[in-house]
Amino acid sequence: MHGEVTFVEALGVRSVLDAGCGTGRVAIELARRGFDVVGLDADPGMLSAARAKAPELEWVLADLSDFELSEADGRRQFDAVVMAGNVMIFVVPGTEGAVVGQVARHLRPGGLMVAGFQVTPGRLSVEHYDEMAAAAGLELAERFATWDRRPWSPGGDFAVSVHRLGG
Repeated sequence: MHGEVTFVEALGVRSVLDAGCGTGRVAIELARRGFDVVGLDADPGMLSAARAKAPELEWVLADLSDFELSEADGRRQFDAVVMAGNVMIFVVPGTEGAVVGQVARHLRPGGLMVAGFQVTPGRLSVEHYDEMAAAAGLELAERFATWDRRPWSPGGDFAVSVHRLGG
């Protein structure tokens, strides 16, 4: 049930932006396990449900292609940004590159962008996703076929990709 959270936990990060958090399933479990987590989503109804379940957490209403999280000394940055639940294939078509770019801007140097999404013809390919990540200064670190780290092979129908921000 919490495969995404166990995956993130194994990365050794402490602060996480749950980008496209929906009703908060991943963010709430990350917080329960001691992570500093912020949930961000563009759907007010889903965020309302997340707030009702965990009002103590920070929930941000914003579009992934155009958001800015700030703190007193500048842009807020995280050890990892997680996009679980097929987030990348549900963003507005044509905004995928902007989403990856915005996410990368909110990573600390060496931070990780983690995304799991279905790979089907006519949708986002892992090759195109890798190109967008590279354009944002991210390098592929690992790729798996599932959140439980089964090995990836080309032609698979699901990918969990971990990209690292240089610097």
